[in-house]
Amino acid sequence: MKTFVSIGTGPGMGFATAERFAKEGYAVVLAARNAEKVRDLAEELSGKGLKAEAATVDTSNAASVEALIANVKRRHGSVDVVHYNAASMRQEKIGDQPTDTFALDLATNIGGAQAAAKAAEKAMAGQGSGSLLLTGGGFALAPSADYISLSIGKAGIRALALGLFDDFKAKGIHVGTVTVAAWVSPGSDHAAAVAEHFWKLHNEDPGAWTNEIQYS
Repeated sequence: MKTFVSIGTGPGMGFATAERFAKEGYAVVLAARNAEKVRDLAEELSGKGLKAEAATVDTSNAASVEALIANVKRRHGSVDVVHYNAASMRQEKIGDQPTDTFALDLATNIGGAQAAAKAAEKAMAGQGSGSLLLTGGGFALAPSADYISLSIGKAGIRALALGLFDDFKAKGIHVGTVTVAAWVSPGSDHAAAVAEHFWKLHNEDPGAWTNEIQYS
């Protein structure tokens, strides 16, 4: 059974994307910092007859992200899709935000994604196939002074996806991002649409891989 690892799973896009893959027969691993919340999400999928389990991860800690993916590889035998969905949604102007929380935001918003990319490359390289999917945001295209750490993080996510695309493609790994310029609430049509875009990216013909879908 193929595996799908969701890092930073929330009730909106993260959950919808995991459910989309689970419906296609993937065993999904939902991971987030809050063990109780992510367990509830996994149980919701299990209650629908889908294969799902919960794990904890600290997305601000690279070692925690790398250990999660390595553990899935060890337990399931493969890591076929990694979806990095974590983000610190802090609303604060640069002059009001302490340096330590700014650094912590960037550790989650882009540092965890870099760790996920490294771990995914290691896990998938021997397979010659796999997808690294990254949840981007409209702030990458139109940054906001009110959400400056998130804007920088989403710009980093987009740069990571575009910058790694060719190198990972040569190893059979598809890197793609959905740049979401819309407010997405849990259970909404937007959440389902974003999930469908991630599924589309993953299933593109290798000869026609793309690295970004913009959604608004």
